[in-house]
Amino acid sequence: MAWFALTTGDYRGVIAAAMAGAETATHHGVAVQLAAQEAKAWARLGDRRQVEATLDKGRRMLEGMPHPENLDDHFVVDPAMFDFYAMDCYRLVGEDKLARTLAEEVLRVGTDFDGTDRSPMRNAEACVTLGVTAAREGDLEQALIMGVRVLEGDRKSVPPLIMTSRKLAAEMRRRYAAEPAAQDYLNRLHTLAEEKPGFLPR
Repeated sequence: MAWFALTTGDYRGVIAAAMAGAETATHHGVAVQLAAQEAKAWARLGDRRQVEATLDKGRRMLEGMPHPENLDDHFVVDPAMFDFYAMDCYRLVGEDKLARTLAEEVLRVGTDFDGTDRSPMRNAEACVTLGVTAAREGDLEQALIMGVRVLEGDRKSVPPLIMTSRKLAAEMRRRYAAEPAAQDYLNRLHTLAEEKPGFLPR
Protein backbone atom coordinates (compact mmCIF):
# COMPACT_ATOMS: atom_id res chain seq x y z
CA MET A 1 0.00 0.00 0.00
CA ALA A 2 2.82 2.43 0.84
CA TRP A 3 4.52 1.79 -2.50
CA PHE A 4 1.35 2.16 -4.55
CA ALA A 5 0.46 5.35 -2.70
CA LEU A 6 3.93 6.74 -3.43
CA THR A 7 3.69 6.01 -7.15
CA THR A 8 0.29 7.71 -7.38
CA GLY A 9 1.33 10.81 -5.44
CA ASP A 10 -0.75 10.06 -2.34
CA TYR A 11 1.97 11.04 0.12
CA ARG A 12 -0.26 11.18 3.19
CA GLY A 13 -1.43 7.70 2.23
CA VAL A 14 2.20 6.55 2.14
CA ILE A 15 2.79 7.84 5.66
CA ALA A 16 -0.38 6.23 7.03
CA ALA A 17 0.37 2.86 5.38
CA ALA A 18 4.01 2.92 6.50
CA MET A 19 3.12 3.68 10.11
CA ALA A 20 0.44 0.97 10.18
CA GLY A 21 2.80 -1.56 8.64
CA ALA A 22 5.63 -0.69 10.99
CA GLU A 23 3.44 -1.44 14.01
CA THR A 24 2.83 -4.95 12.67
CA ALA A 25 6.35 -5.67 11.38
CA THR A 26 8.47 -3.95 14.03
CA HIS A 27 11.16 -6.65 14.18
CA HIS A 28 11.20 -7.56 10.50
CA GLY A 29 13.29 -6.16 7.64
CA VAL A 30 10.23 -4.85 5.85
CA ALA A 31 9.87 -2.26 8.63
CA VAL A 32 13.10 -0.66 7.36
CA GLN A 33 11.64 -0.44 3.86
CA LEU A 34 8.48 1.11 5.27
CA ALA A 35 10.57 3.74 7.05
CA ALA A 36 12.33 4.49 3.78
CA GLN A 37 9.02 4.86 1.94
CA GLU A 38 7.73 7.13 4.68
CA ALA A 39 10.87 9.28 4.43
CA LYS A 40 10.41 9.54 0.66
CA ALA A 41 6.86 10.75 1.21
CA TRP A 42 7.98 13.39 3.73
CA ALA A 43 10.66 14.51 1.25
CA ARG A 44 8.03 15.00 -1.44
CA LEU A 45 6.00 17.03 1.04
CA GLY A 46 9.08 19.17 1.73
CA ASP A 47 9.35 18.37 5.45
CA ARG A 48 13.08 18.11 6.17
CA ARG A 49 12.65 17.51 9.90
CA GLN A 50 10.43 14.49 9.35
CA VAL A 51 12.76 13.20 6.64
CA GLU A 52 15.68 13.25 9.08
CA ALA A 53 13.66 11.68 11.90
CA THR A 54 12.29 8.89 9.70
CA LEU A 55 15.63 8.09 8.06
CA ASP A 56 17.23 7.99 11.50
CA LYS A 57 14.52 5.57 12.66
CA GLY A 58 15.15 3.36 9.63
CA ARG A 59 18.93 3.38 10.12
CA ARG A 60 18.59 2.38 13.79
CA MET A 61 16.33 -0.54 12.84
CA LEU A 62 18.70 -1.62 10.08
CA GLU A 63 21.73 -1.52 12.39
CA GLY A 64 19.91 -3.80 14.83
CA MET A 65 19.27 -6.51 12.25
CA PRO A 66 21.62 -9.13 10.74
CA HIS A 67 22.77 -8.51 7.19
CA PRO A 68 20.12 -10.02 4.89
CA GLU A 69 21.03 -13.31 3.22
CA ASN A 70 18.83 -12.90 0.14
CA LEU A 71 19.29 -9.46 -1.40
CA ASP A 72 16.97 -10.42 -4.27
CA ASP A 73 14.01 -10.47 -1.89
CA HIS A 74 11.85 -7.48 -2.83
CA PHE A 75 11.07 -6.73 0.84
CA VAL A 76 14.68 -6.83 2.04
CA VAL A 77 16.67 -3.63 2.60
CA ASP A 78 20.45 -3.77 3.01
CA PRO A 79 22.66 -0.77 3.90
CA ALA A 80 23.37 -0.02 0.22
CA MET A 81 19.68 0.11 -0.63
CA PHE A 82 18.96 2.32 2.37
CA ASP A 83 21.66 4.73 1.17
CA PHE A 84 19.89 4.77 -2.20
CA TYR A 85 16.58 5.69 -0.58
CA ALA A 86 18.23 8.36 1.58
CA MET A 87 19.96 9.84 -1.48
CA ASP A 88 16.57 10.36 -3.12
CA CYS A 89 15.20 12.05 0.01
CA TYR A 90 18.12 14.41 0.47
CA ARG A 91 18.09 15.46 -3.19
CA LEU A 92 14.39 16.27 -2.96
CA VAL A 93 14.74 18.47 0.13
CA GLY A 94 17.81 20.26 -1.24
CA GLU A 95 20.44 18.73 1.04
CA ASP A 96 22.83 18.59 -1.88
CA LYS A 97 26.04 17.76 -0.03
CA LEU A 98 24.48 14.70 1.64
CA ALA A 99 22.75 13.68 -1.59
CA ARG A 100 26.02 13.91 -3.51
CA THR A 101 27.96 11.89 -0.92
CA LEU A 102 25.34 9.13 -0.96
CA ALA A 103 25.16 9.15 -4.78
CA GLU A 104 28.92 8.61 -4.96
CA GLU A 105 28.59 5.68 -2.54
CA VAL A 106 25.69 4.18 -4.54
CA LEU A 107 27.87 4.32 -7.67
CA ARG A 108 30.86 2.81 -5.85
CA VAL A 109 28.85 -0.14 -4.53
CA GLY A 110 26.92 -0.57 -7.78
CA THR A 111 29.93 -0.72 -10.11
CA ASP A 112 32.22 -3.72 -10.68
CA PHE A 113 36.00 -3.38 -10.78
CA ASP A 114 35.86 -3.40 -14.61
CA GLY A 115 33.32 -0.56 -14.74
CA THR A 116 30.28 -2.77 -15.37
CA ASP A 117 27.05 -1.61 -13.71
CA ARG A 118 25.86 -4.10 -11.10
CA SER A 119 22.74 -2.04 -10.44
CA PRO A 120 21.96 -0.08 -13.62
CA MET A 121 18.84 1.69 -12.39
CA ARG A 122 20.29 2.62 -9.00
CA ASN A 123 23.39 3.90 -10.76
CA ALA A 124 21.26 5.91 -13.19
CA GLU A 125 19.41 7.53 -10.28
CA ALA A 126 22.77 8.28 -8.62
CA CYS A 127 24.02 9.93 -11.82
CA VAL A 128 20.87 12.04 -12.00
CA THR A 129 21.42 13.06 -8.38
CA LEU A 130 24.99 14.11 -9.18
CA GLY A 131 23.69 15.96 -12.23
CA VAL A 132 21.01 17.77 -10.22
CA THR A 133 23.44 18.82 -7.48
CA ALA A 134 25.96 20.02 -10.09
CA ALA A 135 23.24 22.01 -11.87
CA ARG A 136 22.22 23.67 -8.60
CA GLU A 137 25.84 24.62 -7.95
CA GLY A 138 26.22 26.23 -11.39
CA ASP A 139 28.31 23.45 -12.94
CA LEU A 140 26.43 22.90 -16.20
CA GLU A 141 29.25 20.88 -17.74
CA GLN A 142 29.23 18.28 -14.96
CA ALA A 143 25.43 18.19 -14.94
CA LEU A 144 25.44 17.40 -18.66
CA ILE A 145 28.09 14.71 -18.27
CA MET A 146 25.92 12.95 -15.71
CA GLY A 147 22.77 13.43 -17.77
CA VAL A 148 24.30 11.97 -20.92
CA ARG A 149 25.68 9.04 -18.95
CA VAL A 150 22.12 8.13 -17.95
CA LEU A 151 20.83 8.39 -21.51
CA GLU A 152 23.59 6.09 -22.72
CA GLY A 153 22.43 3.36 -20.32
CA ASP A 154 20.74 0.07 -21.15
CA ARG A 155 18.10 0.77 -23.80
CA LYS A 156 16.00 -2.11 -22.42
CA SER A 157 15.14 0.25 -19.58
CA VAL A 158 14.13 3.31 -21.62
CA PRO A 159 10.90 4.21 -19.72
CA PRO A 160 12.54 4.15 -16.25
CA LEU A 161 15.53 6.07 -17.61
CA ILE A 162 13.23 8.75 -19.00
CA MET A 163 11.32 8.97 -15.72
CA THR A 164 14.58 9.25 -13.78
CA SER A 165 15.93 11.91 -16.15
CA ARG A 166 12.89 14.15 -15.64
CA LYS A 167 14.43 15.37 -12.37
CA LEU A 168 17.53 16.66 -14.11
CA ALA A 169 15.51 17.98 -17.06
CA ALA A 170 13.48 20.13 -14.66
CA GLU A 171 16.68 21.69 -13.25
CA MET A 172 17.99 22.31 -16.77
CA ARG A 173 14.82 24.13 -17.77
CA ARG A 174 14.76 26.14 -14.55
CA ARG A 175 18.39 27.25 -14.59
CA TYR A 176 19.81 26.89 -18.09
CA ALA A 177 16.93 27.37 -20.53
CA ALA A 178 18.99 29.77 -22.65
CA GLU A 179 22.10 27.57 -22.83
CA PRO A 180 22.52 25.71 -26.17
CA ALA A 181 24.17 22.71 -24.48
CA ALA A 182 21.25 22.34 -22.09
CA GLN A 183 18.80 22.61 -24.99
CA ASP A 184 20.72 19.88 -26.84
CA TYR A 185 20.39 17.60 -23.81
CA LEU A 186 16.66 18.30 -23.47
CA ASN A 187 16.12 17.69 -27.19
CA ARG A 188 17.97 14.39 -26.96
CA LEU A 189 15.80 13.38 -24.04
CA HIS A 190 12.64 14.27 -25.96
CA THR A 191 13.83 12.28 -28.96
CA LEU A 192 14.36 9.26 -26.73
CA ALA A 193 10.89 9.75 -25.26
CA GLU A 194 9.06 10.02 -28.59
CA GLU A 195 8.25 6.31 -28.67
CA LYS A 196 7.13 6.41 -25.03
CA PRO A 197 4.46 9.14 -24.92
CA GLY A 198 3.53 10.42 -21.49
CA PHE A 199 6.92 9.90 -19.88
CA LEU A 200 8.35 13.34 -20.51
CA PRO A 201 5.84 16.08 -21.31
CA ARG A 202 7.14 19.19 -23.03
